[in-house]
Amino acid sequence: MEAAHYVTTFPFSYPFITTATNPPWMDTRIWSRLPQRLMDRVIAFLPPPAFFRARSVCKRWYSLLFSHTFLQMYLQINPKPYFFIFFKQKTTNPKTTTTTILKHNTTAAASTVPEEGYIFDPETLSWHRLVFPFIPTGFSPACSSGGLVCWASDEAGSKGLLLSNPLFPSLITPLPSTLRPRLFPSVGLTITNSSIDVIVAGDDMISPYAVKNLTTESFHIDLGGFYSIWGTTSTLPRLCSLESGKMVYVQGAGASAGKFYCMNYSPFSVLGYDTGRNEWSKIQAPMRRFLRSPSLVESRGKLVLVAAVEKSKLNVPRSLRMWALQGCGTTWVEIERMPQQLYAQFAEIEGGRGFSCVGNGEFVVVMITGTAAEKGLLFDFVKKRWVWIPRCPYVGGELNGFAYVPRLATPVTGLVDQLATVNPF
Repeated sequence: MEAAHYVTTFPFSYPFITTATNPPWMDTRIWSRLPQRLMDRVIAFLPPPAFFRARSVCKRWYSLLFSHTFLQMYLQINPKPYFFIFFKQKTTNPKTTTTTILKHNTTAAASTVPEEGYIFDPETLSWHRLVFPFIPTGFSPACSSGGLVCWASDEAGSKGLLLSNPLFPSLITPLPSTLRPRLFPSVGLTITNSSIDVIVAGDDMISPYAVKNLTTESFHIDLGGFYSIWGTTSTLPRLCSLESGKMVYVQGAGASAGKFYCMNYSPFSVLGYDTGRNEWSKIQAPMRRFLRSPSLVESRGKLVLVAAVEKSKLNVPRSLRMWALQGCGTTWVEIERMPQQLYAQFAEIEGGRGFSCVGNGEFVVVMITGTAAEKGLLFDFVKKRWVWIPRCPYVGGELNGFAYVPRLATPVTGLVDQLATVNPF
């Protein structure tokens, strides 16, 4: 029996196994004759954990991270793994002062405990810990897209935003502060290889002691040279009640594509923001009178509503269901229902405390809130399977999660740096 050796490497803190005897396909006589460009292409297909381990092989592989040619190829061919990143939910006591950002100041948080993130891999059901030592105090994670995490300032006032790559904690890109003072607005982010779009909605401060959901501000920059620094504003629908911080972007096909979505309360409905038209629309939620803990997630290019159904009449059993918004943008179709036996276990643990959901690719994670060691379920749309996930070994308490796709590089953030030199903020 071959001996197994366990090794841990930064930035992913988990073991991997190597064998003492090399298998035939690892014959050095084969690999040593491969053209260097072909070897680089093989390395580009590696997921980030394996790539960081491979960098320790030799100086040339270590330098690939700084090679423009390699990173260009990586962005074109690297498969996108579907991960989730969670952060411990924290309670903040905002002060009604205007927030300012220390531009490129990486020592602001040196004397405090650094922020931590916890990555969940749905393929292996494993957790990994990452540290964010250069995020200043007073910032909380708000959303994630394109391999970056967006952090929003906690203080009441104009919101400061930071973009950081969890794989490279020292790379922080500050965005211009919002124009209107807000408390805890909903923040949406979508990043492609050629553009960055951010919207901040709701929780407008109408006085030092009161907030109201009134307006939306948007930030846009692209490779075509067009940019808008919070210059595009729109009015929120009347009497809307947003869930602060929770916003989902769907880039699919049909009328529901290219929009940000968030939940509206009392009664339940879904609000959609069309970035091209700069306007909001309201979509009626299915079974809205009987929903509990509704959440919006993006899965395989579609908007999915996940909620518990608790109807008083006995002819509709209690359950956890999922609905997908159809291409017309107004109709919902039920696509999944948790098995009744599993829901009985879930409801017993949840105990009416509520739950939150986050989706990425074919996976949806349902996290039960209010427990000392937060428990969760994973649903796989492809395998049509529900599984309990192990609790995070690094932290206890309530977790706040986002979809996360690891990226070694996000060159589009260079547009923000160029913008800062032309129009300082």
